[in-house]
Amino acid sequence: MAELQTSVTTAEGPIDGLRGRRSRRGTISWRGIPYAAPPVGPLRFRAPQAVSPWTEMLDCHEYGFSPMQSKFFTARADGTFQPRSEDCLTLNVFAPDSQSITKRPVMVFNYGGAYILGGSATPIYDGAFLARARDVVVVTVNYRFGPFGFLDLSEYSTPERQFDSNCGLKDMVAALEWVQRNIAEFGGDPDRVTVFGESAGGAAVLTLLSTPAAAGLFSRAIAQSPAADLVVHPENATVIADEYVRQVSDPTRRAGPERTEPPLAAAEVARIVDAADPVELMEAGNRIFGFMGKAHLSDPMPFAPVVDGDYVPLAPVAAALAGQTLRVPLIVGSNKDEGELFARFWSILPDGHEYLVGVHDPEVHAEIARLYPGTRDEVRLSADAVFWIPTMIFAENHGQHSPTYVYRYDYAVGVLNLTGIGATHATELLAIFGIYRHPIGVGLAALGSWRSSKRITASMQSLWSWFARTGEPAKNWPPYTLQNRHVMVIDDPMTVVEDPDGARRAAWERVHLELRKE
Repeated sequence: MAELQTSVTTAEGPIDGLRGRRSRRGTISWRGIPYAAPPVGPLRFRAPQAVSPWTEMLDCHEYGFSPMQSKFFTARADGTFQPRSEDCLTLNVFAPDSQSITKRPVMVFNYGGAYILGGSATPIYDGAFLARARDVVVVTVNYRFGPFGFLDLSEYSTPERQFDSNCGLKDMVAALEWVQRNIAEFGGDPDRVTVFGESAGGAAVLTLLSTPAAAGLFSRAIAQSPAADLVVHPENATVIADEYVRQVSDPTRRAGPERTEPPLAAAEVARIVDAADPVELMEAGNRIFGFMGKAHLSDPMPFAPVVDGDYVPLAPVAAALAGQTLRVPLIVGSNKDEGELFARFWSILPDGHEYLVGVHDPEVHAEIARLYPGTRDEVRLSADAVFWIPTMIFAENHGQHSPTYVYRYDYAVGVLNLTGIGATHATELLAIFGIYRHPIGVGLAALGSWRSSKRITASMQSLWSWFARTGEPAKNWPPYTLQNRHVMVIDDPMTVVEDPDGARRAAWERVHLELRKE
């Protein structure tokens, strides 16, 4: 079979990639491909703009800059750190190194990180193993997050200085538009594009399904452990923007929500945010979390897609309930021990009982208390409230018009079971990207789980790639409907179960039904 060439001519200009060596043998990667203009200077806090074309060969041998975030979160496998910059709008393509008679399915990945951290250079997102194992083209995308991607300053726009909302979401759409223009040159099929993501990346997938501007850019979707309600509503976006600008202007500020101040003038806002350097903007974004703890806003996170009524007309769950999500087949699910990661390493989940505020039926409260009786159940309560039940509501409503396949990921290597971490948040990524055979993951598998981790990797990669290829993950995985509620429990071995955890699901749906009456 003829080899695929490393030199490719994109619509923007020629680029050169690298053939894989050692464990990546059999693949070609093109890294750090610019898909939009650098969002710096007057393009800071603006929607992505077209990149300037080039004529000379551009070497795409290294990942691009990491989006702005704390240095700690940019660690690479070799112990170094990925350089950070606002100039971060790049993507990476991984493909088998042989030409194919037919175009290959394309899988476009958006990373997680609560919309405050992440990057495509993170070692577990190496797409080479998935591309080679399943004969697909994998694209991983850098998008802006934190204040750079999801601060809404649009109400301060003037003819002289424009600000846009949802820049990070618009980055994802711009990357999908790049895929439509260019992926055929890499052997990919633009008519078979699957967008997938995990955690905030999974929430972004559900948001893309609720975003009219994304229509036609992908034909399948996979949302892994999405926090489906992770959005910011416009009334909260206004409060957050005001406080953020004041934090940039005065880093020593310790304002509380009770403080009354005159509104900021548009010209003053432009002067403050344009004069700040990227680190100052990043640090102000970190400080805003202290304000969120005092402000008691209805949205728990300061940075997420803004339901602006325009680009994002409705929050994802609301869009699904209204029947307004894009008509696209979907795989969606969560992990059995989702909350353990947060309980042990990253205390970011809201208290699950906060989601019961506004519920007045004592029977509902009693049922929730009965289903979560112990101290450790508080972890599951929070994870269910944030991840699981909004996902199930989205699935059952999206499934009314498009094939929807629901899973629960139960597999954990022996060492994770022994420590009680289990099948926690993000562990399915180790199987999807083949990381149990990568230097950073091989140690987990070697401690008594070598064979089972190999099987679970093969199973998950098969399901995900066959869905990307055909729109159906497997013949023995039926769609989720209100009549049967079939869920694929992904373990070693896999089984289809009807309505697992049905009592918890029914109780939480009573919670949401009562809240929607408010």
